[in-house]
Amino acid sequence: MSAAPAAPATGARLTGSRVRVLSVAGTDPTGGAGVHADLKSFAAHGAYGMAVVTALVAQNTHGVREVHVPGVDFLRAQLDAVSDDVVVDAVKIGMLGTRAVADEVAAWLARTRPPVVVLDPVMVASSGDRLLDADAEDAVRRLVALADLVTPNLPELGVLLGEPAATTWPGAVDQARRLAHRSGVTVLLKGGHLAGDASPDAVVGPTTVTELGGARVRTTSTHGTGCSLSAAVAALRPRRPDWVAAAREAKEWLTGAIAAGEALAVGSGRGPVDHLHHAPTLGARPFSVDAWERAAGLRGACDDLPFVRGLADGTLPVDDFEAYLHQDALYLAQYSRVLARASQLAPGPAAQVFFAQGAARCLDVEARLHEERLTGSGRSGPASPATTAYVDHLLAVAATGSYAEVVAAVLPCYVLYADLGARILARAGHLGAHPYGDWVATYGDPAFAAAADRASDLADAAAREVGAVTRARMLAAYAASCAHEVAFFDQVRARPLAPVG
Repeated sequence: MSAAPAAPATGARLTGSRVRVLSVAGTDPTGGAGVHADLKSFAAHGAYGMAVVTALVAQNTHGVREVHVPGVDFLRAQLDAVSDDVVVDAVKIGMLGTRAVADEVAAWLARTRPPVVVLDPVMVASSGDRLLDADAEDAVRRLVALADLVTPNLPELGVLLGEPAATTWPGAVDQARRLAHRSGVTVLLKGGHLAGDASPDAVVGPTTVTELGGARVRTTSTHGTGCSLSAAVAALRPRRPDWVAAAREAKEWLTGAIAAGEALAVGSGRGPVDHLHHAPTLGARPFSVDAWERAAGLRGACDDLPFVRGLADGTLPVDDFEAYLHQDALYLAQYSRVLARASQLAPGPAAQVFFAQGAARCLDVEARLHEERLTGSGRSGPASPATTAYVDHLLAVAATGSYAEVVAAVLPCYVLYADLGARILARAGHLGAHPYGDWVATYGDPAFAAAADRASDLADAAAREVGAVTRARMLAAYAASCAHEVAFFDQVRARPLAPVG
């Protein structure tokens, strides 16, 4: 079907670095609807948001408890304070509450004539609560004529026409077409109240209909969806060619926001949507910091192992150290393969080179430290169950995981060893008399610490490019590697050295 007519061009007014959008609506203390949701929606689409409050609403995810509507003189003062000072590129109008409020907003629109006006005719909340006085319905109907786009759900569309709500999609489209023809406005028709698996919307003009199909998201996080959609369209329209383009983009964003809403765990009723679902790392701590702190318990357990204590103070029997080195040599031969896989998957040459050099360094460490220590010791035999379990974990991640997951899995072998080596070196001071000074010098070397820092930086960069699900898998892979490190050290049950003399 053909597209709805475009609104008047607004490009000449866009003098700021961002679109400046004003929300005129009520509040929601829990942040899911009203001006709170509008401001989040504006920000999610790169717009600078402003807000004028029409009503103070005591509500949560279960419903509305009380509504207080300030006097219209104060409403007028808010509106004029904005428009006297700021160029407004678009306005989104939500909850009005009373006839006097609706009339005051209509008078302001007539005086200032913003280039884009989106009206969300809020009358009934998704919880079923009335948000508009009955005597204000006529005032809202008159306000429709001053808008460029109206975004009613099916019950609101029926109220605007003075008819029962449509129960079928064709009936809803017919009502939207008649409202558009009667008022000279474009209608963004929302079909979410219909039964079934589909959730259709449509941009409807007096003679045109453009349908925007979509699947229904099965969730309880639907609080504020109407507010959020209309605000997103208002933020997008000044920089999009027409209402269809703006509405299609906003609908796609809202579908993802609804799907991600339950993960917010906000409230025990109908929760809000996640307005920033498309920016999962916004505000998140760097992955390496988050993972390191989550592994504090495992790191503490590692420090408490008899093997690690004996290694640190030099009381570890040589036989036990050689048993560890033998398993470590078997481990590093496979660990180098996993680093090579990270190099293969890396998105850029810098990461490719780093992990390729790391793979080569594993073999070099094995040759210098392990073989020199083990030559003549007679140590041989297969990998232990602990070594096999660790290697199997790494190889499984390398075989099936993304680059981000592989980097997370190999990171503990960098950072745990660098941390342990640096702390032992700091405590020992001089390594000349330490029986395992060569091991301490290898992992306490500032060059190895720099490599661990670089591996952490690469893991952080990889985490910034993935969503919440993959980041969770990264954390799981990191934690599993830490647990395997503890088991790897603990497989050698250190015995204290016998007293001399």
